[in-house]
Amino acid sequence: MSERVIGPRSGLQWVSLGDTGSSCPAARSTVTAFRSWADSFLTQPSDELGRDGPVCPYVRPSMRRDLLWMAQVPAARPRPMWLRAIIRDALEVYPELPTGNGSSTSVLRGLITVFPNMTDYTLIDEIHSEFKSNFVERGFMLGQFYPGCDQPGLWNKEFRPLDGPLPMLVVRSMMTTDFPFLLDRPEWADAYVRKFAPTLPAHVRSVMVSRLTSRPASWVPAYEVQPEDESCSTSR
Repeated sequence: MSERVIGPRSGLQWVSLGDTGSSCPAARSTVTAFRSWADSFLTQPSDELGRDGPVCPYVRPSMRRDLLWMAQVPAARPRPMWLRAIIRDALEVYPELPTGNGSSTSVLRGLITVFPNMTDYTLIDEIHSEFKSNFVERGFMLGQFYPGCDQPGLWNKEFRPLDGPLPMLVVRSMMTTDFPFLLDRPEWADAYVRKFAPTLPAHVRSVMVSRLTSRPASWVPAYEVQPEDESCSTSR
């Protein structure tokens, strides 16, 4: 695969983040803003996070190995039908992305679609809600980021990890620590078990049994962060 991929339905082009600065001049300000946020927030620890380590332990190794891909949608109010076509493309494009020297299921890959001129984020939430099940079924996660996003963190409910400077929809691999985010619907929990059951950590299996036996107060304890190991079971 080349350094850029084009969605067959939407015509949107995702470009390797390491290539966008030189080959896509119109996106330079967007790339600069994303890199600044990644360097100052995502790859740094936070007192509000509730655990040790950076906010997202995967971002730095992903950027180092050039495994992040980005496209921008400049329209301030993109047509909902087009946005749906973009996300359907993202679902098909993501598993075909190059993995560098990693395995075919590298957890370091990320597909980022940015809406730099959007100011009404209602459509992002709607698309996320509509398509999350499609991604979970395939073993992926679809995340929404935008200024003021009030989704709470896993370890500290007052922390807002999805409150970013750019409106974005991000595709990444499902990880074992996504368990708490997949309890709301039986089909999400089923997809999780199908992907991870052979290698579920013992304490996650215990928590899952507790959930299934009407103990909703159970929670998944924090993992030791080992971001350089693509096979490790760490959270974002």
